Amino acid sequence: MEYLWLTLGLLALVLGGEFLVKGAVSIALKAKISPLVVGMTVVSFGTSAPELLVSLSAVFDGYPDVSVGAVVGSNISNIGLVLGITVLIFPIAVNRDSLRIDWQLMILATFLFYFFAMNGELSWWEGTVFLAILSTFTFWLIRRSRRKGVQLAAESEVEDLDSGNPVYKDILFLSIGMVALYFGAEWLIDSVVSIANSQGVSEKLISVTIVAFGTSLPELVTSAMAAFRKETDISIGNLVGSNIFNIFAILGVTSVLHPLKISDSINQFDVYFLLGISLLLLPIMLFGKKIGPWKGVFLIIFYAFYIYFSIVAEK
Repeated sequence: MEYLWLTLGLLALVLGGEFLVKGAVSIALKAKISPLVVGMTVVSFGTSAPELLVSLSAVFDGYPDVSVGAVVGSNISNIGLVLGITVLIFPIAVNRDSLRIDWQLMILATFLFYFFAMNGELSWWEGTVFLAILSTFTFWLIRRSRRKGVQLAAESEVEDLDSGNPVYKDILFLSIGMVALYFGAEWLIDSVVSIANSQGVSEKLISVTIVAFGTSLPELVTSAMAAFRKETDISIGNLVGSNIFNIFAILGVTSVLHPLKISDSINQFDVYFLLGISLLLLPIMLFGKKIGPWKGVFLIIFYAFYIYFSIVAEK
């Protein structure tokens, strides 16, 4: 029964995020907010809403390992599993911005998390630093992205999400999304704790494996479908950007609202896998013109090792 609630929770989170984004984007456009700004703020925050709700629910319910474990596991999954599977389907070209901007900011976020977590807690001021860096970067990115090509790409993405519905339908979508996210997070947290207790394992292990995989599913589906369509303009920056957002926005907001305890298990084990795969991404992007199948196999093997040793560490 616990696995049913876990599945329902993940499904509610995914669907809730979709409804929330559609409603919020449409309302923002009706309010005459620039499509470029909507694309880089509303869409970004909306697509991370499921992870944020899980993080907040977990920490307020007294399960910080679920909150932090889901973020760390999701970040490792995004690079190791999602990127690995995507390039097995179709190679991805690495653009200059992914190297010069996205990867460097992801490394900054990852190392800041590592240093801030060393004392076993993320405090409100550390969360404020995360949010300040993210806000500054987003503002700079919006100004920089007013080049015609980038702006048109962002506007095109927003237009695809704009349903053109009347306001009452937008509000209905927004409401459905918020309710689904709330209940999805509660069902997921309760099921994770129940499964952990019944199987004699930690909530952290369930979070870095099952929960992290579930919250990475939207990125996996989107990237895989784009690869099948051979859309080579799909940028590695999308996945790297998700990792940046997970640390700066999700852990930032959560720790500002409630001090976030970091367990010894995460500090002494998981964070090193996160640092490792984040650093390994640089040579993978640098050598060769594209990230192809062999690099994809390597990333998937790295992820498999992480899952294997996570399970072994519990015994």
